[in-house]
Amino acid sequence: MSEKIETINSPEAPKAVGPYSHAVRVGNTLYCSGQIPLDPSTSKLVEGAIIEQTKQVFSNISAVLSTAGLTSLNVVKTTVFLQDLSDFAAMNTLYAEYFGAHKPARSTVQVSKLPLGSLIEIEVLAVY
Repeated sequence: MSEKIETINSPEAPKAVGPYSHAVRVGNTLYCSGQIPLDPSTSKLVEGAIIEQTKQVFSNISAVLSTAGLTSLNVVKTTVFLQDLSDFAAMNTLYAEYFGAHKPARSTVQVSKLPLGSLIEIEVLAVY
């Protein structure tokens, strides 16, 4: 591979819970690891239901994007993992607020479990 690979870790996002980085830049593409609703100051899941957890996930995503010099407007694809698809409507309302008129491609799936008992995880792909 001739393109430089750069790992990105944001001091404003929670530390990774495993052997991975917050994001990897290859060329003009930023591949972001999934974010769960960890509070960066405590490294613990935020209290509350899907609304509180989704807000924290978007805060964590914003921190990673910002460290990479990007914003939500640079996001071209998201994958949303929900422990329960009955949380879709509440998550979708916050998702619409976060992205505004910008509408990246998206996949949403229900999974049986997420790290640390989280209700939601979101990963994003962004471009420079």
